[in-house]
Amino acid sequence: QVQLVESGGGLVQPGGSLRLSCAASGSILSFNVMAWYRQAPGKQRELVASMTYGGNTNYKDSVKGRFTISRDNAKNTVDLHMNSLKPEDTAVYYCNLGYVSGVPGIYWGKGTLVTVSS
Repeated sequence: QVQLVESGGGLVQPGGSLRLSCAASGSILSFNVMAWYRQAPGKQRELVASMTYGGNTNYKDSVKGRFTISRDNAKNTVDLHMNSLKPEDTAVYYCNLGYVSGVPGIYWGKGTLVTVSS
């Protein structure tokens, strides 16, 4: 059994920053990719950023230069540092474990809401 627990969401003004954290537990040794996805109201879930066990990263174009993903393999955690937030970043953000970058695995956290608004 795999558990993913996200934290760190909230309300922030445009231009502000937030850090999301995800802690993974259970049978996770076989998973190579830790990733963040998001889903805005009325839209499909989309990949925001991912990182392989070896440190290779992948970012959605619209967040490049603003968001940074980091991972602690010893602690089984993955963070998403979000800067220069925009209203269009408003969404529920989900942590995910997978095998291949860009392909979500079956395990998801419950999500954490990020609202960017003045």
